[in-house]
Amino acid sequence: MKEKIFNFDVVVVGCGIAGLSAAVSAQQSGASVALLERAPKEERGGNTRYTESFWRMKSRDEVADDFEEHLAANAGGHLDPEIIKDASEPYDKWPSLLKGLGFTDPEVITTLANNAGPTLNWLSGFGVTFDFLPNYFITECTSRIAPAGGGLALVEALADYAESVPDAINIFYRTTGRNLILGKNGEICGVNAVNEENSDIKFKAPAIVLASGGFEGNPEMLSRYMGPASQYIRPVARGGYYNKGEGIRMALNIGAAPCGDFGSFHAQPVDPRSGRHEPVVLNFPYGILVNKKGRRFVDEAPLTVDASYEAITREIMQQPEGIAFTICDSRLDDVPNWQKSVRTDQAPVEADSLDKLSEILNIDARGLRRTVTEYNKACPATNKFNALGLDDLATIDLDPPKSNWSRPINQGPFRAWPIIAANCFTFGGLKIDGQARVLNVDGEVMPGLYAAGETAGLYYRTYTGATSVMRGAVFGRIAGKDAAKFCAG
Repeated sequence: MKEKIFNFDVVVVGCGIAGLSAAVSAQQSGASVALLERAPKEERGGNTRYTESFWRMKSRDEVADDFEEHLAANAGGHLDPEIIKDASEPYDKWPSLLKGLGFTDPEVITTLANNAGPTLNWLSGFGVTFDFLPNYFITECTSRIAPAGGGLALVEALADYAESVPDAINIFYRTTGRNLILGKNGEICGVNAVNEENSDIKFKAPAIVLASGGFEGNPEMLSRYMGPASQYIRPVARGGYYNKGEGIRMALNIGAAPCGDFGSFHAQPVDPRSGRHEPVVLNFPYGILVNKKGRRFVDEAPLTVDASYEAITREIMQQPEGIAFTICDSRLDDVPNWQKSVRTDQAPVEADSLDKLSEILNIDARGLRRTVTEYNKACPATNKFNALGLDDLATIDLDPPKSNWSRPINQGPFRAWPIIAANCFTFGGLKIDGQARVLNVDGEVMPGLYAAGETAGLYYRTYTGATSVMRGAVFGRIAGKDAAKFCAG
């Protein structure tokens, strides 16, 4: 059978917000584009398709006040001051060792902040409406805006545009990129891919944008980077199962520099009984969390829930069998509209006694009784409960403590929800500069190679909430424009 070969100016791998933004931006800049998507057309869009797509912004034009500060605080580990001393200099004066270092460059953070507003307004030009919409957080620490219709609205708007210019953007569904094609001098020449029949296809192009997500759908990579506990996590939505890490691996295999925390991911607490996307359970600040032994293991309410749920969820992952249970009593109904914080389609487990609840949940009854007794004794004797703000109702002499909303659990009926850690997206990816160009391990630009979205590493330790779709759109748009410019010479 004759080998299939296609020629384009730009090949984009991945059809989520990053890939679609790159493809459309490249086309608008005059390039012919091939867009490769592993999923069938009806499931295109990766994780973007299933997210509500909140953006950490205070207006349509400006990011939230804490945006750059929060990203900068989570831009790497304990960095060597001797190595990063030159980071205050203009980027073009940085030594190559610094450029290739595994941390998020200030230039990248500033580029994201400066381009968020223009990118939002660019997306609005495709018919997407943004507004300050309701979310599932009862307490919040920052401002968020979102597209009406969520990430699906973004995917459909950009994909519809791409399909309206078939001579300029060709979408290849059920097509998976496998490795990069290099010329005899090591230059980027294209992508080797396979279609749904496992037939080889060559997509030749001088510029490639890798936007194929992270590796949350790849058990081998998860186990390698995150250890045995990774067996207990699953993608938070169907789109994540398509993200198997090829975009990251194909670039690392030719010398690209890594960036982002490969040993971590954006974690969300979900109900394992539910098959719907993002079935979060976020009411635990008003109760307690226990493991299979009936024991507490974490402060359930150190901060507002939007600022603390990720760290708490990672603690859940480390518990026996990777599962925990929210335990509440009838006082949960004192929390206005608490139901919005529970997106599972499964009913809570209810019982008139803790022993009966333990039996249904198959957790240690004696352990749960002892835990609740100790917790109740440590709750402060006050009625200053404030469900909608940090109220400093902290436990007294209890380990681990509970910092807010501490009230006894002793009024039946008792309610419980099982919780596991779901993987929204992985943090580890490729090092890019402010133009979304991939850097090699020596800190030099790899001409013609770009990365955006989850494929580009950005986060360490703690996810800066409501920035993922934003960074995919921003750097996808930048990558497409710069790739078209590169092709034009």
